[in-house]
Amino acid sequence: MTSIKDNKLIGILLITAIYLMASAIGIFVYSVMPFALWANLLAADVAATVFVFIFSMIFNNSSVYDPYWSVQPVVIVLCFALSSKMTTAALLILVSVTYWGIRLTANWAYTFGGLGIQDWRYTKYRNETGKLYPFVNFTGIHMMPTLIVYLCTLPAVFVTTSEVNANIGSIAGTAVCVGAATLQLFADVQMHKYRKSGRKGLIRTGLWKNSRHPNYLGEILMWWGIAVQAVSVMPERWWLIAGAAANTVMFLTVSIPLADKRQSQKPGYEEYRAETRSLLPIPK
Repeated sequence: MTSIKDNKLIGILLITAIYLMASAIGIFVYSVMPFALWANLLAADVAATVFVFIFSMIFNNSSVYDPYWSVQPVVIVLCFALSSKMTTAALLILVSVTYWGIRLTANWAYTFGGLGIQDWRYTKYRNETGKLYPFVNFTGIHMMPTLIVYLCTLPAVFVTTSEVNANIGSIAGTAVCVGAATLQLFADVQMHKYRKSGRKGLIRTGLWKNSRHPNYLGEILMWWGIAVQAVSVMPERWWLIAGAAANTVMFLTVSIPLADKRQSQKPGYEEYRAETRSLLPIPK
């Protein structure tokens, strides 16, 4: 088992198999549920998450769940796109989500170190919560992100299934999505080059020169772009912005404070924080 956990290729193949099975379970659950679209999709999403969680427990590694964030929206939107009439608005949504998902999943695959390596945040939670960790693992690490990304994806689903045509808001929202994913791409590439160079400490070049979290900014903007696309063609469903709002709150109250706390252990952090914005990559 140790050799399997240390092998990156085997790990990726195993996780791919897990996610294919999780997708099949989700599709099955959706097809047999007798409720409204949003409720059936929620049930399917929860069922797929529970399946992934089981393997997180089997491998004693919560990072088995990490690709779910980028894989789930692509699978959901693609399934609905294939079973619905392809309108211009639906096409723009599909392009936005697919571009974002492929890029983020590729970044996960590039940084994946094998099933023997777990995200530092999960290890932190395990050490801090002790016997409560299985509960924290299921609710906080698995289910909460699933519910947030479900809310983020719901606007794309409604656009894909409503046979509405694109307007200026759709184009603007698509531009935001593509720009956000590209921003994440540049931020991640710059970070990878910095780490590969062997330099230690805080990265203060490229986008990271003026922003401590340009990748998080891209993630926040991505889902606001999806929300804009949906609400612009379906203004009566203004509540579809809930996913983008919840995602923003999660990053502002959980992800960014956690990352800042870890970075604060590095020399020069206080100066860096004073001179650098949290999100916007513009001079302070």
